[in-house]
Amino acid sequence: MVKSKNREWLLIFYTVPSRPVSNRMKIWRKLAKAGAVPLKDAVYILPASDEHYEFFQWLVEEVKSMGGDGAFVKSSEIMTMEDAAIRDLFLQHAEREYRNLEKSLDVLERKVQSVRKGTKMPARDPFAGMSARLSRELSEMRKRDFFQSPSGAVMQKRLQAIETGRRGLGRSAQATAEPIAPKRISQYKSRIWVTRKKPFVDRMASAWLIRKFIDKDAVFKFIEERELNGLNGRTVSFDMQNAEFTHAGDLCTFEVLIKSFGIEDKTVRKMAEIVHDLDVKDDKYEIAEAPGVENILRGIGKTAKQDADALEQGMAVFEMVYQSLAR
Repeated sequence: MVKSKNREWLLIFYTVPSRPVSNRMKIWRKLAKAGAVPLKDAVYILPASDEHYEFFQWLVEEVKSMGGDGAFVKSSEIMTMEDAAIRDLFLQHAEREYRNLEKSLDVLERKVQSVRKGTKMPARDPFAGMSARLSRELSEMRKRDFFQSPSGAVMQKRLQAIETGRRGLGRSAQATAEPIAPKRISQYKSRIWVTRKKPFVDRMASAWLIRKFIDKDAVFKFIEERELNGLNGRTVSFDMQNAEFTHAGDLCTFEVLIKSFGIEDKTVRKMAEIVHDLDVKDDKYEIAEAPGVENILRGIGKTAKQDADALEQGMAVFEMVYQSLAR
C-alpha cells in the first residue's frame, strides 16, 4: 500500500514504433505488471515511490532502445482530475483483476467440493498446482493494489477457505505416513546438528531454519551416514536416512522441522513451497521463483571450497529469500 500525506504521482509518456507489435506488447505488459493504469493513450500513472521512479527510468531507456521515445514526470497535482478520481482509477483496475481471479477461484472451489462429496482422492493432490498458481496471482495483485480494495481481503479469505478444504481431503500418501511428533525448542538449544556432506537445497534451508527459529547459536557438522549410530546425546541429525529429522511421507526435512517445532511464520510457509518443489521435485506448488533459487545454490556448490562455507552461504541466500517474501 502507498501511504503519503501529500500525494505525488508519476506519469510516463511514450511512443513505440508500430512494428514489431511484440515491442508494444512488451512495454504494455511491464506497465500492467507494475500496476500502472492508463490516463490517456500511451500515458500511464503510478503513485510516486522510489521503486516506481526507478521502474519508469529503466522503461524509458528500453522504449528508446526500441526506436521510440518517452519521458516521465512527478507531479503533486493533475489539473484535470482530483486525487480521489485518480485513486478510483486504481481501485477500479484492482476490482477488474480480482473479478477475473474470482472466476478461477470458482473453478477450484467446485473441483475441491466435488471431491469432498465423495469422489475418490488420488495419492497425488491434483489441485496443488492450480492452488499454488492462484495464490501467486493473488499475491501479485495485492502488491499492485496500492489503495487496498476491499475485494483483495475478500479474495484472500476465500482462497484460504478453499485451501482449508483442500488440506482436509484424504490423501493416501499422508494417511500412510508416520505422524510427526511435536518437539520443544527449549530442548534443542546448544546442540550440534549433523548432516550429510555436500549440502544443497534441503540441508541449507533446514540449517537456516534451525538458526533462525530454533537455536541462533547452533553448530553444524558433516558426517558420513555410517557414523550416525555413534552420535552422543547432544548431537542432532537431520536430512539423512534414519536421522532424527528427515523426510516423512511426501514432506522434505524443512517441512518436517516446521511441523515438529510448530513454526507458524507465514513467510516460512511460503519458503517451504519453494524448498519442497526443489527437493522433492513433484511440482506440487509450481513456484516460479524456485529455479532461480536453485541456480544460485548450485553456484555456491561449485565455488565453495568447504562444506561449512557452502552451508553458510546457502543460509545467507535463504535469509534473503525470507526477507524478500516477508510482507
